[in-house]
Amino acid sequence: MKHFLLYLVLLPLTVLSQSNNKTCETLSKINALVKENHFKPKPVDDSLSVFVFDKFIDGLDGNRNIFTKVEYEKLRQHRLLLDNYIAENNCSFLNDFVSTYKVALERKRDVIEKLETVALDYNSTDSVKFSKDQFPFDLNENDFDRVWKKRLRFDILEDISKLSKNADSLQQHFADIEKTVKKKIFDTNICKVNTILNNKNGLDGVLKNDFLNAFCNYFDPHSNYFSFDAKSNFLSGLSTSNLSLGIEVSMNENDEIVIAEVVPGGPASRNEKIEIGDIVTKVSNTKGEEYWVSCSSMETIGELIFSDINKEIQLTLRKKNGTTIDVVVKKKLMKATSNAVYSFVAEKQAKVGYIKIPNFYADFDGKSRKGCADDVAKEIVKLKKDNITGLVIDLQNNGGGSMAEAIKLAGMFINVGPISVLVDNNHNQNIIKDFNRGEIYDGPIVILMNGYSASASEFFAAAMQDYNRAVIVGSTSLGKASMQTIMPLEEDNENDFVKLTIEKFYRISGESHQIKGIVPDISTPVLFDSLIKREDSFETALPYDAITTRTKYNPLPNTFNSELFNLSKTRIDNDVRFKEMRSINDEINLTYNKPRNPVRLTFTDVFKEVHDIDSLWEKVKSITEKENNLTISNTTYDTAKSASDDFQKEINTFKMKDVKTNPYLEEAINIINDYKKFKQ
Repeated sequence: MKHFLLYLVLLPLTVLSQSNNKTCETLSKINALVKENHFKPKPVDDSLSVFVFDKFIDGLDGNRNIFTKVEYEKLRQHRLLLDNYIAENNCSFLNDFVSTYKVALERKRDVIEKLETVALDYNSTDSVKFSKDQFPFDLNENDFDRVWKKRLRFDILEDISKLSKNADSLQQHFADIEKTVKKKIFDTNICKVNTILNNKNGLDGVLKNDFLNAFCNYFDPHSNYFSFDAKSNFLSGLSTSNLSLGIEVSMNENDEIVIAEVVPGGPASRNEKIEIGDIVTKVSNTKGEEYWVSCSSMETIGELIFSDINKEIQLTLRKKNGTTIDVVVKKKLMKATSNAVYSFVAEKQAKVGYIKIPNFYADFDGKSRKGCADDVAKEIVKLKKDNITGLVIDLQNNGGGSMAEAIKLAGMFINVGPISVLVDNNHNQNIIKDFNRGEIYDGPIVILMNGYSASASEFFAAAMQDYNRAVIVGSTSLGKASMQTIMPLEEDNENDFVKLTIEKFYRISGESHQIKGIVPDISTPVLFDSLIKREDSFETALPYDAITTRTKYNPLPNTFNSELFNLSKTRIDNDVRFKEMRSINDEINLTYNKPRNPVRLTFTDVFKEVHDIDSLWEKVKSITEKENNLTISNTTYDTAKSASDDFQKEINTFKMKDVKTNPYLEEAINIINDYKKFKQ
């Protein structure tokens, strides 16, 4: 019996030791891969230790309500030593994090379970504080009841306030609503803790992944460690399933599921209640199974959504204005559209072609010629048959994709010459050239961009701007001029990968748009532009720089640019819609940048806090739904093709509405019309 007990005692230590050895082995392979292949590898020193520790600890307790000050100080002793541990191939320090985090999580669960039986006071003088800066680690063991009681009361009052804009109605039924909401808030918080503690990979597995990812992020924000875990499987599944809800999703910085795209013609778009930017808070089926996203594994939610027997799903969505709605969506077999690129004919005095490029997709399997550049070429052929006199290429919200497609696309509009310069970690310059003489379209072009236009979008736009081949309209792009590749840690390893930044690209002038972004020739107001998280907001972003190149290129003459830009600026300054957007932006900046005052924990005060921005959101909705003064029509080819296809007609209606409310297209056409006048 004594031997058996000893075995039980030693088993956790043995498991942790094996886990730490494996973590160190993985870390060593990542470090070797970074040193050999990263564009600008950094030394593993105290700077790395500080960054990785701070990022790691923020991931564990970003709100500073899990660890005590004593626990934090215990962990902080490792803050300057991580580089030493890595050099010594010693990952035993993770034991401190695992054991301390486990104790903290269990304490949090105990506190919440105890408070669940307590009647909460919603008329006290207590208040909660908000800060853009992180709070210090200053809690002791006796603080947690007080801290979590305040936090939970605020969450309950906030959730109740989001149910309706009618305060009187909520107050009238407050007692009944509070019981339901309180149970949900407590269940969610307890569930969050249990999900972490009971993760199938173990708590040490969770922390290992977080630590390795923080290590990769030190070298630049786009280098990541990842494995084929449930989260990535879930996200890819939503985008590729045959039986589909007709939505595409992404994860935001709070690990919330956000609706990134509503597929035209799909179940979600027909529902008309689901919008881009909605946050999915709960998923349910017709059997009564329901899972809160905040505390359930992505694998569990994925199984619920993609099971063949779950053909009808209820999504609980938190809208941008804070309200929550339930939407029932019945999945259907989605037809694949011929391509992601699409076009219309836009008319104001003359016909102009409009092409939307959502992303630079490619045929990575090599089984077809499907790719962004070829699809754009097909649209241009259709538009030219309708005698367009100019072309507008919309790259707004295009986050990039295949660099090969961006190179190919640029070559279609530039007669011949270098397009860009790629530089690796040995400072070797690879001149990217367009070897195919001739252009698929030689008329005037305007490109639309904003702060979400990134990577391959910026690459393409930079080449077009350098050759004076297009006028760029909108706001400054994201500012990412680096290229990543996904590399296994070793051959035949299908579990561990690193997405690594291996090259940086420069404009043919030698200047980089890293951090700087593509600065538009003509700036326009863009809603929420100042709040967009661009490349310079990342602590470890690669710096802006310039290189000396030997490239020679012959840009087109920019004879009329000064006059074109001045005329456009005058129109934009005096345009009623753009004036309104500037005014709304001022209100947005004031709202989101001002310090938040403490909020008393009463229904009246929290309700006011939640609904303070209702009027602002109504203004945003109103301006974004306003139609432009253009005639939008399909190409002759698409009109004939979709005549007997109801699915294509539905997709077309959705896309046309988007184009009709595009505030920048009309000005782009004005610029093309001005150019034609000057040229005559």
